[in-house]
Amino acid sequence: MIAEPDGPEGRLRRFATIWSRAVFPATSTSLTRPEFEELLLPLARRLSEALRARNFEAAEGKAVGAALVAAHCTDPDALTHTLECVDAYLVLYCGGDGSQEDLRIRSARLQHAMAAGFAQELRERTLAEQEAISVAALQAQGVVAQALHATEARFRAVFEGAAIGIGMADLDGNILQVNGALLRMFGINDQTMSGRNVREWTHPDDAPQTWTLYDELVRGEREHYHVEKAFYRPDGTVLWTNLTVSLLRDADGNPQYQLALMEDTTERRLLNLRLRYEATHDALTGLPNRTLFFERLEKALGAGNNQRFGLCYLDLDGFKTINDSLGHAAGDRLLVEVADRLQSCATAPGEMVARLGGDEFVALTTGPDTEREVDELAGRIMNALITPVSIDGRDLTVRGSIGIVEGPAGERGPAEVLRSADITMYRAKSAGGNRFELADPEADARVITRHGLTTALPAALDRNEFFIEYQPLVHLGDGTVHGAEALVRWLHPQHGVLGPDRFIPLAEHTGLIVPLGRWVLEQSVRQARAWRESYGDGVPLRINVNLSPCQLTHPGLVQDTVDILERTGVAPDALCLEVTESALIGADDDLLKPLRQLAEMGVDIALDDFGTGYSNLANLRRLPVSILKLDRSFTQSMQQFPADPVDLKIVEGIVSLAHSLNLTVTVEGVETGAQAEQLRILGCDTAQGWYYARPGPPDRLHDLALVDATG
Repeated sequence: MIAEPDGPEGRLRRFATIWSRAVFPATSTSLTRPEFEELLLPLARRLSEALRARNFEAAEGKAVGAALVAAHCTDPDALTHTLECVDAYLVLYCGGDGSQEDLRIRSARLQHAMAAGFAQELRERTLAEQEAISVAALQAQGVVAQALHATEARFRAVFEGAAIGIGMADLDGNILQVNGALLRMFGINDQTMSGRNVREWTHPDDAPQTWTLYDELVRGEREHYHVEKAFYRPDGTVLWTNLTVSLLRDADGNPQYQLALMEDTTERRLLNLRLRYEATHDALTGLPNRTLFFERLEKALGAGNNQRFGLCYLDLDGFKTINDSLGHAAGDRLLVEVADRLQSCATAPGEMVARLGGDEFVALTTGPDTEREVDELAGRIMNALITPVSIDGRDLTVRGSIGIVEGPAGERGPAEVLRSADITMYRAKSAGGNRFELADPEADARVITRHGLTTALPAALDRNEFFIEYQPLVHLGDGTVHGAEALVRWLHPQHGVLGPDRFIPLAEHTGLIVPLGRWVLEQSVRQARAWRESYGDGVPLRINVNLSPCQLTHPGLVQDTVDILERTGVAPDALCLEVTESALIGADDDLLKPLRQLAEMGVDIALDDFGTGYSNLANLRRLPVSILKLDRSFTQSMQQFPADPVDLKIVEGIVSLAHSLNLTVTVEGVETGAQAEQLRILGCDTAQGWYYARPGPPDRLHDLALVDATG
C-alpha cells in the first residue's frame, strides 16, 4: 500500500527528498539523484525513529554520520548541507505530536552526534589513505636502489594526486618538498614554502607533548606520531589539522627524512565549536545556559586552597502577568533586557551570569572573599532592575527575588547548592519579593522535610500510616461526656507521630485531603457506631469530624457522607461536621448548599474557631449551623484571675446571641477547673481541652463515658 502524502511515511519520504536535493550536488557518486534519495531514505528513517524514541539515544546520529562517509559524501559541504537540512526539516516532518522544545533539543544532539560520526569515519578513512601512502612511500624508498626511475614516477603520482597535504623535510626540519594539497591548505605557493623550517610552525595551542614527540622522531627513537595541531596561515587565520609525521630511513635503516601527512579539520572544528556554543548558551539571551552553568559551578565547588563561592538565584516577580497581558514576544524582549543588565553586573574575574530557563537567572562569583562580594553582586543586580523597561511604549517595572548561597568550596555539590538557592529565593518571594535573602540551613531543612512529606502522603494513605485520636466533648452543666472530636495523626516511618498541622495543609495543597477526609469520616463514624453498640441508647455519643475548605467544594461531599452513614448504619444525628469560620466568610449559596442538605438530613454543622474571623454576626442566621465552637483564644484570657472583663463580656454576648438563635456553644482549650467554671457561669454548653482529657485512643472515651453513665 502506498502511504498517503501527509502520512508518517509520506512525510519521511518528503524529508529524504529534501535531504537528497541539498546534498547530491556535493557528492561524488555515480548514482542518479532518485537513486541517491533511496540511499538516504533508511538513514532518514533512523533519524526519525531516534528523534521520537522513548529512550533517546544520540548514538543513532553518529551512525548516520558515519554512513554518509560510507556513501561517498565526504565533501565538507555535504556535511554542512546535511546538518542544515536536519536542523530545518527533521522536527517539522518527523517530529509527530511531541513537545517541540524537547524535539528541538533532541534534533540538536542528533546533529552533534552526526558531525562526530562523520568526522570519526572520515578520519579513519583518511588514516587508512595515509597508511596506504606511507606504505607506498616506504616501498618507493626501498626500491630506489633497484629501479629508481620507476619508483620515482609511482611516488610522484601518489604524492601529487593525494587529497591530503603531504610534505617532506630533512632531519633538521628544512622543508624539501610539499604537494599541491598542502599548499592550498596554507594558501601559499611553492616559492613561499621553500626554505621554511618545521620548527617555525609553533602555535600557542600546541599540545605540551607535540614538540617532545617531534624531537624523539628526528632522533630515531620513534617511527611516527599523530597529533591535532594548529598552524598560522600568512593571512593570520588558523589552519587546524590532523597531523601524522613518520620517519623515513635509508636502505641501511638510518633516519633520513621525515614525512608529514595533514588533514584539514578547520571546518569540522568550527562546526563542533558552533554546536558546542549552541548546546551551552541560551538561544534567546545569549547567556550561558544551565549546562554551562553547572560545569562552571562544579569547577568552582571543586576548587581548593581556601576558595569560596557565592551564588545569587534570581526569579522575576510577576513575569507571568506580563506574558499573559502583553504576550510572549514582549516577555522575551523583557528577558533580553534583563539579561543585558545582569551581564553588566558580573564583569569581575570569577563572575558569570547564566539563564536557567523561563525567568530564572543565576549569578556566580568565586574567590577567597565571596562573603562580601556576593552581597555586593546581589545589590548591583537589584539596582540594575530598578529602571523600568520600555516595551511597545509601555514602561514595565521589573522586580526580582534573589536567594543567596555562599560558602567554602568542596563541602557541597552543585545540585545541593542550587536547591538551597532555589529554596531561599522562594523564601524571599514569600516575604513580598523585590528583595534578597541569605540561605538558612534550618529553613532549607524545613522545606526539604515539607517536600518529603508531600511526596510521601499518597503512599502513606495506601500503607495505613494514618490513625485517629479522640478528644472528649464534655457538658459543662453536669460534666457528662457527650461525644468526641476526631483528630487524625500520621505515624511517619522516619519522623514519628505527626499532628494535623504538619500534613493537613500539604494534603489540601495536593488535593489528597479529599480521600484522606473521606477515610477519616468513615473511620470516625464506624467508631461512633461501636460506641453506641457498647453503651446503648443511654449514652448517645456524637462524633465531630473536621471538614477542610477543599472538601466543602468537592461535589461528592453529600453523597460520600450519605453512603458512609448508610453503610455503617449510623443515624445522621450522631455526626457533627466542623467547618472553620474563615472557610464560610463570604460564602455564597452554592458553597452553602451541601451544608444545608446535610443539616436537613439531621447532621449537625459546627462553626469552628469562631471569633478568629470577621464574619458579620447577623449572617449566622443564614448559615446552616447549629453549634458555635469558640476559639481557644477566649479561654486563654481566662487563665489569669481575675479574667479580663472585656473578654468575659464578649463571650457572654456571643453565648447570648447563639442561644437566641437556638445554637449551642462549645469552647476549646479548657485547661483548668477555673476556666471550666467560668465558662459554665457564662452559659457555654460543652467544652473540650486537656482539663478533661488529651486526645487519645477510643477506649479512653469508653472509660470516661462508662464512669459518667454509672454516676
